[in-house]
Amino acid sequence: MIDYIKGEIKELTPAYVVLETAGIGYFINITLPTFSFLNEQTSTKLFVYEAIREDAHVLYGFRYQSERHLFLLLISVSGIGANTARMIMSSYTAQEIQEMIASGNVSALNAIKGIGTKTAQRIIIDLKDKIVKGAGGSEFPLLISNAVNERKEEAISALVMLGFASAASQKTVDKILKDQPELKVEQLIKMALKMM
Repeated sequence: MIDYIKGEIKELTPAYVVLETAGIGYFINITLPTFSFLNEQTSTKLFVYEAIREDAHVLYGFRYQSERHLFLLLISVSGIGANTARMIMSSYTAQEIQEMIASGNVSALNAIKGIGTKTAQRIIIDLKDKIVKGAGGSEFPLLISNAVNERKEEAISALVMLGFASAASQKTVDKILKDQPELKVEQLIKMALKMM
């Protein structure tokens, strides 16, 4: 099983990316949020899920391990294949999907192309406990805090690369995230730069 692939972006479309590493180009299916992120990159590291079928080996790539984990939860639901899971994850952010499942929001899931009411209900029935339990019974799932931690780490490492002290960077980023946990990495870095 491939855990992740790190390499140069050779081709990028909203549906897939070709990552070259060690002279091999890997064709990796991606979601729209991943495409938006990769748009500004020349090289990247993607966490990978490898679907091995009789007729093909298909790779799906994700920015964060938490996104891949959500994808694996979705495909564990009867009737949800990898392409349907990718469609769901292209329609909403990972955080929004988890909140829909945790709150039992059938109509929001139903609004996704290819997801009928029965499938939406099945997703909620099968995954609600897993997502809420992952949060230790709290209202917000563990996957959401993982995404926040990953954004936090990215922002801190960017600030350190810009020459700021690690401890000061961490303190500033923590302070911002406490008030605004939904900020994207770029916004987080910009705000931290103003405060440092």
